[in-house]
Parts: sequence; structure tokens; C-alpha cells
Amino acid sequence: MAKNRRHVPPAPSALDQLIHERLRLGIVCTLAVHDSLTFTELRDVLQTTDGNLSVQAHRLEEAGYVTCAKRFEGRKPKSTYKLTARGRAALDDYLEVLSEMLPDLSPRSRAAASRVPFRPAPAES
Repeated sequence: MAKNRRHVPPAPSALDQLIHERLRLGIVCTLAVHDSLTFTELRDVLQTTDGNLSVQAHRLEEAGYVTCAKRFEGRKPKSTYKLTARGRAALDDYLEVLSEMLPDLSPRSRAAASRVPFRPAPAES
């Protein structure tokens, strides 16, 4: 006879704390949908400052989640960022843990959980 096992969601500490910071999560998610972005493009998409982006991107680079290729166009430096395979795997893991932390939000699941039938509000006359 099988016992009903209740799903125990992971603790918040199970989330990758490197990715969990708002701007670093933004960097990783943005690079996940773009092959590569320059520093300026990334800064503009994320609406942040040069200094903040530089610091947070460097932390992701140190972890091996992103790569940064630096070159010069004329006399101006140009940095291009890409998400690495390790970064994509870390994002996938992060999203998996996050989804396990959230309740099932489907209408059927909500109704079953509440055990109260859905009744629309009466129309106002």
C-alpha cells in the first residue's frame, strides 16, 4: 500500500545565490535569449549603470557563467558577452529549483486545493 507523499519544496537556500541577485539574473536571462551582446547593449536592456554592470558581469565571468571578449573598434574598447554552457546549465538548474518552490498555479489545481468550487461574482445591474 503506497503512502501519499507530500511534495516538500526546496528551501530558498537551494537557489544558486550567484544567479539569484537581480542584475546577475537579468544578465544571465538576457544572454540566454541572445547569442551575444555588447556591454552597451546589455547595459541598455537592463537599464543599469556602467559600474554596476561591470561588477556583476565580472562576478559571472569569474564563475564561468559568461565569457567576455574584448577588442577595439578604432580607439574604443568593445566588450562582447556570451552565456557559456556552464551558465546555461546553472540557469536551467536555477529555474528548476524555482519551479519546485512554486505551487501548481493551474486553475484545476487551485480549485482542488481549496476544495471550494469556483463561483463567479454576481453581475452588477
